[in-house]
Amino acid sequence: MHLPPSELIINNRGAIYHLDIRPDELAETIIIVGDPDRVPMVSKHFDEIHFRNSHREFVSHTGRIGSKEVTVLSTGIGPDNIDIAINELDALANIDFVTRAIKSDLKKLNIIRFGTSGALQADIPVDTLVASTHGLGFDNVLNFYEHEQSADELELINEFIQQTGMDTRITMPYIFQGSKQLLDKFGAAFVKGITVTAPGFYGPQGRELRLKSRTRTFIDKLSLFSHQGHRITNFEMESSAIFGLCKLLGHHAISINVVVANRMAQQYSKESHAAVENMIERGLEGLFGDVVQ
Repeated sequence: MHLPPSELIINNRGAIYHLDIRPDELAETIIIVGDPDRVPMVSKHFDEIHFRNSHREFVSHTGRIGSKEVTVLSTGIGPDNIDIAINELDALANIDFVTRAIKSDLKKLNIIRFGTSGALQADIPVDTLVASTHGLGFDNVLNFYEHEQSADELELINEFIQQTGMDTRITMPYIFQGSKQLLDKFGAAFVKGITVTAPGFYGPQGRELRLKSRTRTFIDKLSLFSHQGHRITNFEMESSAIFGLCKLLGHHAISINVVVANRMAQQYSKESHAAVENMIERGLEGLFGDVVQ
């Protein structure tokens, strides 16, 4: 199968369209962040930077920590951008850009989100680090792809709908488990739990400014959900799409977040920049050992 130019868009320097990265400019371990300004916050810990690319909100630095190659990439906000980023990262690894054919020997990438989020439990204060066991999606991205979920995932999502009474006319939620191999790298410093992904920041997360949200009373139900030791820890806008797409494409994915807001206590971090710096340092230590200078 040779992918036509309308489906796989390659620019005049041989890079994939949105990310503007060539296959030789990508490492197999990729840290993804939302904010383009967070890319140099991560890459300042690299021993060397070999490539710097930028196109729209997609900024990437590829380099080395010790003997290990690593890419850090910004995606902007939201699951729609994750759909672009994960598909294009997979294409860079697993499609031959000369023949436009899918390779017979597929690579498994390690994709790790370093993000910010809001806690949905009163006992998870601001500045806490969270590592996601699952991504629970309200965003619908994975509903556009053919997929099957494991028996455990189906049990969790069915129990979630039953306990919360979620209105499936708004969205049909889905859930995917993250990589246990990557999760095990993040120890006791990280709270573990289910991360909910919303397709927006205000109404979809129950926030109200001038418009009334249909989900404003739903936040309490999320915090009360419990099934066989699983509970929902936090709310953000990317993890479920990362987990789902990576699972379908055969990659390892994990999401770590620092809590900058507690929705139950209605508090916001007074030192959010320092909290993000700490999350980056602890995240890199989990991935690469004691590398932070």
